[in-house]
Amino acid sequence: MPRITSARVIVTRPGRNFVTLKIETDEGVYGLGDATLNGRELAVASYLTDHVIPCLIGRDAHSIEDIWQYLYKGAYWRRGPVTMTAIAAVDMALWDIKGKLANMPVYQLLGGAAREGCMVYGHANGSDISETIERAHEYLEQGYKAVRLQSGVPGMETTYGVSGERFYYEPAKGSLPEESQWSTSKYMRFVPELFDKARDALGWDIHLLHDVHHRLTPIEAGRLGKDLEPYRLFWLEDTTPAENQAAFRLIRQHTTTPLAVGEIFNSIWDAKQLIEEQLIDYIRATVVHAGGITHLRRVAALADLYQVRTGCHGATDLSPVCMAAALHFGLSVPNFGIQEYMRHSEETDAVFPHAYSLNQGLMHPGDKPGLGVDIDEVLAAKYEYKRAYLPVNRLEDGTMFNW
Repeated sequence: MPRITSARVIVTRPGRNFVTLKIETDEGVYGLGDATLNGRELAVASYLTDHVIPCLIGRDAHSIEDIWQYLYKGAYWRRGPVTMTAIAAVDMALWDIKGKLANMPVYQLLGGAAREGCMVYGHANGSDISETIERAHEYLEQGYKAVRLQSGVPGMETTYGVSGERFYYEPAKGSLPEESQWSTSKYMRFVPELFDKARDALGWDIHLLHDVHHRLTPIEAGRLGKDLEPYRLFWLEDTTPAENQAAFRLIRQHTTTPLAVGEIFNSIWDAKQLIEEQLIDYIRATVVHAGGITHLRRVAALADLYQVRTGCHGATDLSPVCMAAALHFGLSVPNFGIQEYMRHSEETDAVFPHAYSLNQGLMHPGDKPGLGVDIDEVLAAKYEYKRAYLPVNRLEDGTMFNW
């Protein structure tokens, strides 16, 4: 059996901060796991270095389930984004090792491919409707079958999801959080117009998505969903904060627009009621923040019983290690729905060479043994960590609000 001989955390910033766990075995095989928690990266790095790695040395690297349970139940303090991100990093690295030792890609160990590829969606954003639609056309020309639309809102200085970059959106920046301003009334008046003009310009053969980013009350979310029903969205994402899962009952009563939520979830318990009562259509929990491949498969299995499909978060704060893991997961589960894909910078791709690929709107993890991602540690060392925060949000009267 392969024994874990060492493990270490690698922190690098090729365009943005990433935390990577590298686990090595006595058989000369190593595995990588993503441990990036946007805006709180060093908390996970410390958790791994000070509390997790000492517990891994000497263990059988094949005992993925036992190690997962040890780290989850043995910590006593369960769940939470820091703990579950650290566990996820270990889990990914162990699946990577298992695949390499078996000389098979991880998706084969998960039961094999359930589809030819994973449908992904890109991010079309612009300062106004015309620019957003122009960006969406660019994705269609690249073969994408699904696009998320975000646009600047008249009367608001900044809007979530909108940046000056054509294919990138990186909100984490600054040594202290930037403050944004929010107006629900201006936003609610504007979004239906965005999708009305988008359908006229883009047609009906493309899936359109939109992210509210937790900014509405349940009744406001129900009204927006109702207003958007004529435009047949693929989903309306994160309409309201989901700590109170029962809040989604009110949204469901008022709209048939499909609902997606869960990118900030870190355990099956965050989604249990939402799934069991069929209050959502897509679960957005991701490999790196929800306990790794092992735990996310449990979430997907529960969701499958209630015809809820997966739609994992996939922004640039997930490293290529996590993107590869998400694709192995997505390729293998029966209830895959869609995968978010925001492409990384050239600097990031150079630090993390990978086997996954994109073709006509579908991504495939590749057939290299393990996850199919490596890290160039020499190159990574050239990019030093720099503190960066996600923004915060205030209403127009100065009240602190959800970002």
